[in-house]
This record gives sequence, C-alpha cells and structure tokens, in this order.
Amino acid sequence: MKYILTLTTLFVIKTAFVQTKLPDFLQGRWKMENKEVYEHWDRLNDQAMKGFSYSIKNGQVKVSEYLNIVRNSKSIIYTATVLNQNQGKEIEFKMTKADDIWVFENPLHDFPQKIVYQKISGNEIIVELSGSGQKKFSYKMIKQNPGDIQKDTTISNANYDKALAERLGADAYGMKGYLLVVLKTGPNKTTDKDLISESFRGHLANINRLVDEGKLIVAGPFGKNDNQYRGIFILNNVKTAEEAKELLQTDPAIANGLLEIEIYNWYGSAALPEYLPFSDKVWKQQP
Repeated sequence: MKYILTLTTLFVIKTAFVQTKLPDFLQGRWKMENKEVYEHWDRLNDQAMKGFSYSIKNGQVKVSEYLNIVRNSKSIIYTATVLNQNQGKEIEFKMTKADDIWVFENPLHDFPQKIVYQKISGNEIIVELSGSGQKKFSYKMIKQNPGDIQKDTTISNANYDKALAERLGADAYGMKGYLLVVLKTGPNKTTDKDLISESFRGHLANINRLVDEGKLIVAGPFGKNDNQYRGIFILNNVKTAEEAKELLQTDPAIANGLLEIEIYNWYGSAALPEYLPFSDKVWKQQP
C-alpha cells in the first residue's frame, strides 16, 4: 500500500508540474518604481521565456543582465547572466513555487539564493531578492505601455521597423522561437523501389505545401556523414513538438518510416521567413 501511495504521490507531483504554465504575466516591459531601471520579458514558446535587465541614463540604454525561464523535463529553471560577474556564467535557480507568486532558489549561490516575483495586479509586481541570514531587499515594478517608437527609450536601433517586427513576431532582440527538425535515416529498410520513389516524391511535394502554408521556412539535405543525418527543417508558427510531430506525419517518407525525426527548440532571427520570396527567384530547375 505504501508503494502504491508513493507512486500516486509522484504521479500527482509530476502532473502538477506538467500543468504549470510559465509566468506569462511577466511578458512586457517593467519599470522599477522611482528608478530608471527596467526588465523586459518575452515568451518564446511554451517552454521558454527570455528577458533582460537594463537601466537608462542620459538617454543611453545599459544592459546589466540577461535572464531566461526554461521548462525542461524535470523542472522550471530561472537563469541569470550578470554582466561582469561570475566569469560570464549563467547562475541557475530552480522553481519551488508557482502561481501568482513565483519562487526560484539556489541555496549554493552567495547572493541571491532566492528570487521571488509576486503578481500584485496586471500592472504591478513585487520582486524580492534574499540570501542567507537577514540579507534581503525588494522593490515594486510597474508595467509600461508600449507607446510609440518616438517615446520608447528602449529602442537603440535607428533602423527599427516596429510594424515589421510586430508582423514577424519579433522580441526585443529581433528574435523568435522556432522548431528545428533533424531528419535521420528511418527504421524502414525496405528495398521496394516503388515505395521509396513514391514516398520521396511525396516528401518534396509536402515540403512545398508546408512552405505555402507558412509552416516551413528552411529545408535542405546534409552531405554524407556518419550519423545518418539526412537533412533539416525549420518550422515556423508551430507551437509545440507534439503539433510538429502530427504535422510531419503528412510527409510520406516520415509516415512510412524511411525518415525519422528529432525536434528541438531553436531561437533565431524573426526576419528569417523574409528570404522566401527571393528563394523563388533564384532556381532554374526543380530538384
């Protein structure tokens, strides 16, 4: 009975973790109350958020640290890379509590050992940093309206095109999340030439269909290698690995086991899809 109870408890804990969403309330730009100190957060996908802290002095933006919140198979991890500290290494903090109060802890770090984000309202949060003993401080941050480009002092790029960035789903760095698919030799070792030929004709046709639907923006083969890697896809506007797996079953070469796939989250330029109209002007013959 004790063994069954333990398994049930672990299942409940695991299920609770799987259902825990990332702290979406952090998305956007936040200003420390009474100071020109800011945090900016963007959600890349269901597994990752990216942010940075900065200050503004005499109209100049100075970044102080880069931040990430990433869900892996076991936990949710907050990482901070503080410029000119820790030899440029990321410091990890494990999520120990989530809801309107998010707690991240690393008892082995000197300071802070605990980082807390507490949602007060849709426009206010309290951030608390604490260490061993009584060392602790906290501050309120207020969410900032996006404003127009003339008033947005976080913009340091003279070429910034707000409308284009929004259309492409770019974050503050001009980046966004994609899914990278590695195509490998599949388990089906058939010598049926008709099946192989038909499957790979369908493979190419499916690539063109996914491009037309805006779901596929990069596809290409690898050269000969020892890892049985055959090629890559970069998927756009596909939110999860599960959605990607279902989508790629429309590829006959994958569905028939001639190819198999590995899927990874990938972070790249949001402008990547913009090359596609030009790609249709440089080919002379279909492969």
